[in-house]
Amino acid sequence: MSILKEKLREKIVAERPRTEKLLKEYGNVKVDEVTIGQIIGGMRDIKSLVTDISYLDPFEGIRFRGFTIPEVFEKLPKVVGSEMPSVEGFFYLLLTGDIPTEKEVAEVKAEFDSRKTVPSYVFDLLRAMPLDSHPMTMFATAIMCMQKDSIFAADYHKGLKKGNYWEAYYEDAMNLLAKLPEIAAFIYRLKYRDGKIIAADPKLDFGGNFAHMMGIDKPYDDVARMYFILHSDHESGNVSAHTGHLVASALSDMYYAISAMLNGLAGPLHGLANEEVLRWLHGVMDSMGGKVPTEDEIKAFVYKTLETGVIPGFGHAVLRKTDPRYTAQREFCLKHLPNDTLFKYVDLLYKVVPSILLEKGKAKNPWPNVDAQSGVIQWYYGVKEYEFYTVLFGVGRALGVCSNIIWARALGYPLERPKSLTTAMLEEVAFRKK
Repeated sequence: MSILKEKLREKIVAERPRTEKLLKEYGNVKVDEVTIGQIIGGMRDIKSLVTDISYLDPFEGIRFRGFTIPEVFEKLPKVVGSEMPSVEGFFYLLLTGDIPTEKEVAEVKAEFDSRKTVPSYVFDLLRAMPLDSHPMTMFATAIMCMQKDSIFAADYHKGLKKGNYWEAYYEDAMNLLAKLPEIAAFIYRLKYRDGKIIAADPKLDFGGNFAHMMGIDKPYDDVARMYFILHSDHESGNVSAHTGHLVASALSDMYYAISAMLNGLAGPLHGLANEEVLRWLHGVMDSMGGKVPTEDEIKAFVYKTLETGVIPGFGHAVLRKTDPRYTAQREFCLKHLPNDTLFKYVDLLYKVVPSILLEKGKAKNPWPNVDAQSGVIQWYYGVKEYEFYTVLFGVGRALGVCSNIIWARALGYPLERPKSLTTAMLEEVAFRKK
């Protein structure tokens, strides 16, 4: 071990007890209007961000522009011949707060269609990357390389007035969002389907065209629409949304911000949760020989698992009921894949886990979250490459983050710059107030 690394190890070992003591013994001590526990603990629950795009209600789940998820799916115009609303109509709702008419949806689609051509250099870059690159690395890189085409970056240096920043951000957002389905599908086909690329179909909507380019038949187009809508936004405080908002607050353009958003989403504590749930589910199936267990058998498995671990996909930091995003996907599964073995496992867990978690006192919210269901649907329709799931998440999340950033520039929100304190300063407050 190098001298520098060994010295650093010594410092870390000496410092850790200080932080641990502050959290354990002084976590509730206030510094200004927040506690030491919140300062050290990732700023959890500190109300210091503003967004009107979505709100996470503990009992109703996400409200997009005031509408619950069931209301969103009920009120938005449906794609002809499909069960789900279009992504275009949903994006109109996120930006304006209004339910669009069919004509307004068509206008958004036409605007996306006029901007959806992906520059050839993006595909050249992706082909030049090692094929074993993570798909999120490829996705973020593809977006980053288009930054040279940013309208905001060009207009800013020409003296764009602050009150008009949002217009340039809007143009960048529309240009970027329109291209995401083809870039994501290209990465998938390049990595996992021997590079056999399927050309875009200009007649299809955002979700339908994505399904077409993935090479998956109906009703996967509705899966895509549902998935992108459900994963679009989650207030401003989660890592991906906050990262995009933070980077854009420096007046970095939309390409910088969304690429950064994807980098945050790629972390195992954020966007990789659905992948980890699916891996766990397959492990459960293997341990049971692939057969569908009885309720008593799955209960016994859950009790045994909780002796040393957790049940992934259950619980949520804010929600105090079943995640409506889970419910929407569950209803789709009950209609389209009720006899799928993997879904039957999910269904059984849904029936038995909450009561066991309550009994064991393992979770404030024992109900399943969105990640408990989403990977199962992708697997059923042939998208069996776990690591690609976060790319799908990223396409959806970009819709909400772009909306937030446009409005942040429209309302003139400033550069984000929270104040930091040293550990010694926290100790001084903690020891003084005990």
